[in-house]
Amino acid sequence: MAATDIKDIDKRMDGAVEVLRKEFQGLRTGRASASLLEPVTVEAYGSEMPLNQVATVSVPESRMLSVQVWDKSMAKAVEKAIRNAGLGLNPAADGTLIRVPIPELSEERRGELTKVAARYAEAARVSIRNVRRDGMDHFKRQEKEGDVSQDEHKRLQDQVQELTDRHIQSVNELLSQKEKEILTV
Repeated sequence: MAATDIKDIDKRMDGAVEVLRKEFQGLRTGRASASLLEPVTVEAYGSEMPLNQVATVSVPESRMLSVQVWDKSMAKAVEKAIRNAGLGLNPAADGTLIRVPIPELSEERRGELTKVAARYAEAARVSIRNVRRDGMDHFKRQEKEGDVSQDEHKRLQDQVQELTDRHIQSVNELLSQKEKEILTV
């Protein structure tokens, strides 16, 4: 029983680290990345649709994104959606192909991005600590109910703490990599 609990705690902590990875992919660093446009939704066919359901995003060069719209009638809507997504991008349409130049980052913007990255990392750490707290409470209840011994409870607590430390270390490493990426582009 306790082994499956530990596996569940590990999986939930892994989930927090994965969410952080995805959030970091969306942080613009001055280099073109197809994932930069993942949060963009387009008003298409009477509903909001993710950009990747109406177009293909590619990276033809380091400072340019290329968006190939499948339906020519959607080109204007896609261009408008990218412009209004709050990413600071200025797309230019050419038929069904939309070119999105990635502007150079100012020193001020780089500082803002490192602060945003730090907030994302702290949210991931809090999430991991919440999973740890839930796990510790669960094992404490099991000990009170007589499902696990005191020694087993102590061993499980140590395992949860090891998992927590390992996942927090992963978050710190991801943050360090992202900050270096933001500041050295």
